[in-house]
Amino acid sequence: MQNGTVLKKSDALYIDSKDINLGDEEKIEIISGHFKKIMQTLGLDLSDDSLRDTPDRVAKMYVREIFAGLNPDNKPRVTRFENRYAYHQMLVEKNIPLYSTCEHHFVPIIGKAHIAYIPNGKVIGLSKINRIVRYCSQRPQVQERLTQEIANELKYCLQTENIAVMIDAAHLCVAARGIKDVGTSTVTAAYCGIFLEPSKNAEFRSYLHS
Repeated sequence: MQNGTVLKKSDALYIDSKDINLGDEEKIEIISGHFKKIMQTLGLDLSDDSLRDTPDRVAKMYVREIFAGLNPDNKPRVTRFENRYAYHQMLVEKNIPLYSTCEHHFVPIIGKAHIAYIPNGKVIGLSKINRIVRYCSQRPQVQERLTQEIANELKYCLQTENIAVMIDAAHLCVAARGIKDVGTSTVTAAYCGIFLEPSKNAEFRSYLHS
């Protein structure tokens, strides 16, 4: 368990492999070697100045950035504070930038997340909501699971079931390949606790259009 979220192999895409326990530098070295072979197989000239360091750049990007959420050590440290202003209404943070990676084709998912919660005695810093979204996004994902993972993390951090998460994102596996449809986006939502009630659900959605 990672502070409230159970990482199942089917959820977190983990496999039985000794590579899981490698340090970041070891992972970078291995990925760089494999990516170099991919580039060579494609017929690219790695002696070219522009391509020579690409395997290392890609490996570092995978480990330290776009897949950093696979490492539990990168999980945001969230501190809960007393709700000393006695604010018990809905708090909405919308248009949170979201960048993830489609696990089917390893191309980007780009969109925005909208989060709402109703405090239950404790609150967290607003930036921590963004960090939770980013952490859950920085791994190979499908949008449905990503939406639920963010909701579960927020429920744990805020110690409340009253959480709403909506994601509106474009998938480059749809836009840049296959059907090549650049005009669509995918919307997913997780409504928990009081947000299952029609009135609170409608209130949340009304803020997204204000």
